[in-house]
Amino acid sequence: MNAFPDGDAITKAGLRSCLGRFATGVAVVTFDGPARRYGLTVNAFTSVSLNPPLVQVAIAKHARSHDALRNNAFCVNVLGAEQQALARHFAGGDSEQPHWIDGHRAPRLPGTLAYLECEPWREYEGGDHTLFLGEVVDFDYRAGDALGYVNSRFTTIAEQDLGIEYLI
Repeated sequence: MNAFPDGDAITKAGLRSCLGRFATGVAVVTFDGPARRYGLTVNAFTSVSLNPPLVQVAIAKHARSHDALRNNAFCVNVLGAEQQALARHFAGGDSEQPHWIDGHRAPRLPGTLAYLECEPWREYEGGDHTLFLGEVVDFDYRAGDALGYVNSRFTTIAEQDLGIEYLI
């Protein structure tokens, strides 16, 4: 365990609370495994590169579907503000089974704010997580508010009138 110069130890709970102050979007990573379809809620998702088009998801090594994701195409489904039930379902909550759409390479969820279908590109060790990088091979998006997560709660991230694409 690391310690700060004043002697205070870094605790998992304290660090989690600190990191929780950073607002993130919410996504569900979906893929076909050897025996069934999988989905897991993540907020550790980021764009990595535009050339080649790469995204990254960080998956906890203790997640039940962690090993099944290895070398599999996957889809990152960015959730809209109205899709909190989907986020809870794929985080292990009880709710009705979602509908699936067959993508070209990986299954996806209907009505999401955006989706990015990815081919596996690389994976890296990241402490208690694995960083899975995928090359984006298909994507789409719609207008609407995003589902966010901050301070251990869901929130709405309102869509602005003009997005970054209008500034380029």
